[in-house]
Amino acid sequence: MILKEFFADKQLKPSAKTKVLCQYVCENPSIIDELVSFAENSKHAIKASCIEAIEFATQTQPEIANQNCFHFIERSLAEKEPRVKWESAKVIANIAHIYSSELSECVLQLIKNTAHEGTVVRWSAAKALAKIMLLNTANNIEIIPVAKDICESEEKNSIKKIYMAAFKKLKI
Repeated sequence: MILKEFFADKQLKPSAKTKVLCQYVCENPSIIDELVSFAENSKHAIKASCIEAIEFATQTQPEIANQNCFHFIERSLAEKEPRVKWESAKVIANIAHIYSSELSECVLQLIKNTAHEGTVVRWSAAKALAKIMLLNTANNIEIIPVAKDICESEEKNSIKKIYMAAFKKLKI
């Protein structure tokens, strides 16, 4: 698949392209490095679509996210574009168990993203932080106090519930 041509094709809507790309990634895991390289050099909308395809693929095949992909996603958490942030956080939630010893930088950025004005960015950050909390690593020293503070100040119950569910599983 030639990614530049694929995204230039106007016959498919962006959401359909993401589904096709996800299926292609699942069937051809070796494309992940090419996809990451392409996404890194693309505009925000295309980058977000590439990350969304990775997110869908890693729901069922988290091992698709190799080291190169992990570091790309880690950097993408700090992007300005909200959709890039939230799709990246969802990927981290899917693959955190594979990279549990390398999540410190992700945790720092996810914590920053919990203060974002966008609800979806905060929700996705919560989802990733809760998954990381459940791994019960040293990152919990940073995450748990922040999550408790968020539960007191967050207006959206949907976000609070994510943290509360993790606290319940951890018996906190």
